[in-house]
Amino acid sequence: MVWRMAHLALAMLFAGAAPAAAGEPALSGRFEQGGLVLGSGAAGADLRLDGRRLRVDDRGYFIFGFTRDAKPVARLTAAWPDGRRWRRDLEIAPRQYKIQRIDGLPPKMVTPPQAVIDRIRRENKAIKKARMHDSPAAFFRGGWQWPAIGVITGVYGSQRILNGQPRRPHFGIDIAAPKGTPVRAPADAIVRLAEQNLYFTGGTLILDHGHGLSSALLHMARLDVAVGQKVTRGQVIGTVGSTGRSTGPHLDWRINWFAERLDPAQLVGPMPPVK
Repeated sequence: MVWRMAHLALAMLFAGAAPAAAGEPALSGRFEQGGLVLGSGAAGADLRLDGRRLRVDDRGYFIFGFTRDAKPVARLTAAWPDGRRWRRDLEIAPRQYKIQRIDGLPPKMVTPPQAVIDRIRRENKAIKKARMHDSPAAFFRGGWQWPAIGVITGVYGSQRILNGQPRRPHFGIDIAAPKGTPVRAPADAIVRLAEQNLYFTGGTLILDHGHGLSSALLHMARLDVAVGQKVTRGQVIGTVGSTGRSTGPHLDWRINWFAERLDPAQLVGPMPPVK
């Protein structure tokens, strides 16, 4: 059975799941590339997405997501100790992505010199480790907001051409704002990484929202929090900057479910007007 769900409002996504038949998990969210899905009703189950075991909390809540180029169908299965079994094949809608051209970058930021390759590898390893936390807290259910107010200049999934050279897609949202603009926690979280000077992303924070869901906030000028600190939605955690590989002051906001890169725009409403 292929189950395809329409877009649901953010309130539906995080305030409660859509109804399901008795004894079946309920799912709500966006079943598309880059989408995040919230589920409930799986307490005590061994729940798996394409064979990968998912964390299910004591109340039966769980999440999962689909990366930018996710395949058309994913299989979700559940098995309970009493012998019950459940399965759904989830249809994942494809998306069309923009082409984004960025010129004026220093050549060393497009193709790094060999001398810094080891540094980049170390930094990438630390970032990956921070994103792989599978903490039991369900901070993601407490609501979301934009981490900064500004003009959206880059969107999720766009293919990047840097100084005329095709590069990896962009996995975040770029928010242009003056240097020093406050950056706020988009949701409750634990700080898992706080680095002032990474090669590509400059001032970088990674926030753990629970169950493998994390935010990365990049190119920041100032970091006001430390690793291990609990932050709450709306709390000022630093300021907008233009550090790392950047052509001007902006905040790059990214969302991961473990290694899967999701679209942050799905968690928030329209960008508020710039005052």
